[in-house]
Amino acid sequence: MLWSDPPDEPPEELRDMQARLHRMGIVLAVAAIVVMVLIMRG
Repeated sequence: MLWSDPPDEPPEELRDMQARLHRMGIVLAVAAIVVMVLIMRG
């Protein structure tokens, strides 16, 4: 790898999609926890 090589950064679209997937994963995890708590209480 040479110093003149461009940095290996993903394109803008890919970074946006990864951020969106990350947020969606967090939301799904929180929703799953809430559902489990409701099931345990019921």
